[in-house]
Amino acid sequence: MQTPLQVNFKEMAPSSAIEADIRQRADLLERYFDRITSCRVVVEAQNRSHRQGRVYGCTIDLAVPGHEIAVGHESPKDHAHEDVHVAIRDAFAAASRRLQDHARRARGDVKMHQGPSKA
Repeated sequence: MQTPLQVNFKEMAPSSAIEADIRQRADLLERYFDRITSCRVVVEAQNRSHRQGRVYGCTIDLAVPGHEIAVGHESPKDHAHEDVHVAIRDAFAAASRRLQDHARRARGDVKMHQGPSKA
């Protein structure tokens, strides 16, 4: 990455363990596309229910030459994201899929279908 990784925490105390997990996952994104220019990650503690615990969300903004890839992973209704590490894992999985799609398009591996011919 050309600029250092930015990690921000909203509505929760910063954690070095969570930041280390994010840094490790961000480093792995570069194996899908090595020209990432910047990466910004925001981990947010969302609503707090009196029945269930706090639900976490994770947003990832990647900048690549000519494009920006944004992943805002919303927490599912089954409260699987009561664990912050699960929310981070799911957001980085979505980011890696989008980054792989972008890399395929950049290499020209995606076949572009032509419209019907005008005969």
